[in-house]
Amino acid sequence: MADTNMKASLEEDTRFQAAKKELETLKIKVEKADDVKSRLIVEKLEEDEIKEKAKKDLLDLIKKQDNCKKEFNHSMNIMQDDIANLVRRKQDLLDKLRKCQAELEAKTVNSTKLKQKFKISAQIVDTEVKFVAEHEENNDEDSHLVRGVFDISQTPSVLLQGGQALITFEEEKVASQIMRIAMCSVSCEDMTVDVKPKRIIMDPVVKFEVHLDVFRKMLQVSNIPPSMPQERMKDRLEMSFSRPSRGGGEVESVTYDKKTGTGNITFLHAGVAEPLALRGKYQVNLDREVNVPVKPIYEHQLRKFQVRFSTEAGNCRLFSSPALFFSPNFFTKPTSNHTDLKQQ
Repeated sequence: MADTNMKASLEEDTRFQAAKKELETLKIKVEKADDVKSRLIVEKLEEDEIKEKAKKDLLDLIKKQDNCKKEFNHSMNIMQDDIANLVRRKQDLLDKLRKCQAELEAKTVNSTKLKQKFKISAQIVDTEVKFVAEHEENNDEDSHLVRGVFDISQTPSVLLQGGQALITFEEEKVASQIMRIAMCSVSCEDMTVDVKPKRIIMDPVVKFEVHLDVFRKMLQVSNIPPSMPQERMKDRLEMSFSRPSRGGGEVESVTYDKKTGTGNITFLHAGVAEPLALRGKYQVNLDREVNVPVKPIYEHQLRKFQVRFSTEAGNCRLFSSPALFFSPNFFTKPTSNHTDLKQQ
């Protein structure tokens, strides 16, 4: 009986020890679980803070993105407005350019017409010159120039068309009397023609002076072949034009432009350039013998240019049918209050 009780007591102690050990184990696990729980709570709090911060940063970025988008749209609108303004400005400039080109073409055409209209071509007649005495040359600049002043005057002209006649009277009052007649009857062989007098507005005439200065010591050379360097070419030109056997003389200076193939020769004494210019050609020694054109150097100025618009008082223009010719005797009859004609 006692053994049974002892055995039962030992088993109960064993179960108690096992339960106690299990309780210790569970207690340790609970502590560990609490530690893990605390750590997880801390981590969760940290993650929540990070999440809140990330959320705040995201909101800031979204706000910044919206602001950038608004600024971009605003800048885009401004740029589009600027582009539209530039396009309009470009179109305005193109329109203005086309208008200026049209005006330039019109003015060019008008200028061409005026140049053609006022173009003067006159043959200068030969004039006998009487030698009086030799002029003593001075050392001033004028002694190296041949100066001339030419007065150019245009003779008034009238362009008559078919069926028109120009009558010029000796006295102005006669033309004035005829101008007061609305229609004149003129005898034309076996018929009578009614003609209408009209005062003439003469074409504009010009008058000006041409001042011409010819340099006696200078000569222009052209068509020089570019066969050597510039300085060497200048030396060759100076040597060639210094040869008295060819009509040259002592050279003071030489200028040469390789691009245009031209040069200017300045002699030390006046009177050398003129005979050479009259020849028109001169032989120079380059890498070979070359004949080059020579001509005088001169300056000209247009001065006192005047344009005159006038109405000739003693002239009248008569209009009649085309291809009809009438006798001017009608205008010389004293009974018609007219007088003698000056010219026709």
